[in-house]
Amino acid sequence: MAITGRLVLVALLGVPTVVLFPHWLTILVWIVLLILLAGGDMALAASVRKVGLTRQLPDSVRLSENCVSTLTVANHGTRRLRGLVRDGWQPSAGARNPSQALDIPPGERRRMDVSLHPERRGDLAAKHVTVRSYGPLGMAARQLTVPAPGRLRVLPPFHSKRHLPSKLRRLRELDGRAAVQIRGAGTEFDSLRDYVRGDDVRSIDWRATARRQAVVVRTWRPERDRRVVIVLDTSRASAARIEDEPRLDTGIESALLLAVLAERGGDRVDFLAYDRRVRARVESASKGVLLNHLVQAMAPLDAELIEADWSQIPSQINAISPHRSLVVLLTSLDSGAAEEGLLPVMSHLTTKHTVVVASVRDPLLSRMREERTTAAETYRAAAAERAILDRTAITEQLKQLGAEVVDAEPHELPSALADRYIRLKATGRL
Repeated sequence: MAITGRLVLVALLGVPTVVLFPHWLTILVWIVLLILLAGGDMALAASVRKVGLTRQLPDSVRLSENCVSTLTVANHGTRRLRGLVRDGWQPSAGARNPSQALDIPPGERRRMDVSLHPERRGDLAAKHVTVRSYGPLGMAARQLTVPAPGRLRVLPPFHSKRHLPSKLRRLRELDGRAAVQIRGAGTEFDSLRDYVRGDDVRSIDWRATARRQAVVVRTWRPERDRRVVIVLDTSRASAARIEDEPRLDTGIESALLLAVLAERGGDRVDFLAYDRRVRARVESASKGVLLNHLVQAMAPLDAELIEADWSQIPSQINAISPHRSLVVLLTSLDSGAAEEGLLPVMSHLTTKHTVVVASVRDPLLSRMREERTTAAETYRAAAAERAILDRTAITEQLKQLGAEVVDAEPHELPSALADRYIRLKATGRL
């Protein structure tokens, strides 16, 4: 049961009578009259137990995009349903109009469209719908909460997709430029051309030179169908917010851009989300479906408040690709966690694979280091300087162990990581 403002207004109209005739019998009569009005009105309301609900939802939507949840409300009773229907979405779904008034004659149905603007990535749920049926006087209503489960998967926004055309253009230039065609392990033979001054004498093809009676050299191009393994750290370090975005979300954006770029570049891409166990895994798929598989696997990922177990990473990567691959680790370079977990296993990875460590740099540290007007700002500047020095030290240790390091601010990291991939491909190191 629910009451409305009309019943409260009628109750207030009886206040002058009670004031003029201040007797308990007057009060009792007025209360009984209100109860009879509310009870009669509710009795004449349509039954909420004879309401049928059907929900229609899209399978998924990208974060920051709008979608519509459609509820079909059917009145299976014999009385006209004048009511209010509230769709019970969680707050992060961003429901714009979850409560709507409906007027449904007996035996008919009406459609209720709820506009959703999701505010977070992952699986959003609506568990129930509340139906309120008003009587003809509008003073009281019947109310019932009906189970009507619905699930909407909110996919990563993939804002870094805007960089993809320029990166693909550079990859196409890479395949066609003679200056990039080099000799060495991990490259494929491309063509023969005349020798020019400055060419490596080891690239001379002596048989072709003898046939043509002119010095001919072999040209080489970066090998295709190489393996790229992307490992995303989902431990507690990925929960930190940098420029109002979790480090995990920046890692997802970087992984998506790199994966699509590598797939278009002819390489096989595998993805692994890991902390102490595998949270998500996407194996190299046929061309054109990798992006869909990745966003579906990444959407429900959340940072786990535990330390990452880096000692298991070499075995996990070996299970994916026993051959030499490009391994990209999207993690944090904060002192402590990296020194105790990442550095000890780095030598095992770099001896077998080409390793790139990508991390998000907090621009706030650079700003804090410059502000030294007051004593408090000076202390903060000293702390920021210490954090930057620790980060630089870890970066140098990783480079000494043979790893490539990409350290950039959140909006720059996806593009910087893609550039490093192109550079490695250009030098034949994949």
